[in-house]
Amino acid sequence: MPTPYSVKLFSGSQSQYLAEKISYYYGKSLGSVSLQKFSDGELSPSFNESVRGCDVFLIQSTFPPADNLLELLLMVDAARRASAKYVTLVVPYFGYARQDRKDKPRVAIAAKLVANLFMAAGADRLMTCDLHAGQIQGFFDFPVDHLDGSAIFVPYLRSLKLDNLLFASPDVGGVARARSFAKFFQADIVVCDKHRKRANEIASMQVIGDVEGANVVLVDDLIDTGGTICKAAEIIMEKGAKSVRAICTHPIMSGNAYEKINSSVLTEIAVSDTIPLAQESPKIKVLTVAELFSKAIRNVHDHESISSLFIKI
Repeated sequence: MPTPYSVKLFSGSQSQYLAEKISYYYGKSLGSVSLQKFSDGELSPSFNESVRGCDVFLIQSTFPPADNLLELLLMVDAARRASAKYVTLVVPYFGYARQDRKDKPRVAIAAKLVANLFMAAGADRLMTCDLHAGQIQGFFDFPVDHLDGSAIFVPYLRSLKLDNLLFASPDVGGVARARSFAKFFQADIVVCDKHRKRANEIASMQVIGDVEGANVVLVDDLIDTGGTICKAAEIIMEKGAKSVRAICTHPIMSGNAYEKINSSVLTEIAVSDTIPLAQESPKIKVLTVAELFSKAIRNVHDHESISSLFIKI
């Protein structure tokens, strides 16, 4: 069995804030890594300490810009060439996951392409949280540890002690996600059926189910422009709900998302710190996934099951 000293944690430049918290909970300092940038923007990461024979965990979410993904790929290659024993990618937010199929002719399946890039770079394992579609795990030919954000959201919802609780999915594709929460809390669900004209633009939306007098919790894996979640909350309140709040793992928050959320009928949105917030908002509550990932890293290194980290539903 490898000794605890063979574990080394490193962070990409854009996930330093989260990596520091993960290393704190793990009880081990982050390894030293440098990132050189040439004048034309070319990246050149390098490890400032030996990783020979080590179990290396590289922490970096691959949110835009694309440099975050490229930096991570280069770090994998550098670790491999420095004779690391095992390289695990810790990618709390897996970018390009929304492009997981051909929904129209002549488009890329970007999630599969990113999976291929990770494998080609030499990674041995992926650790991530709340993929946009669970079947993306099948794009990889190595183990994927798919952590569940419910591990941080369920305790938070419990602490609110809401009565007449009702869960809602902001679209048909997220029904399974909302149903898992409803099952745990022994509550009912409703569905917001939306139709898009194009990406990030909603043409119409309607609520399927009764929300009269309920404290509604919208469940989603990510918030991009905020249009869907805010529109769903508005319609739910119009249907007679007592309150509407949302839980969302990945706060992408592009465009004028913060303005939409601040002016929305939402009581609050609970998000994780897989992606750093560009600004603070009185309606956004941030919960950390650092302890969850630190436990997963320890269990993976010790060859133990990670099933204990999941909320039993």
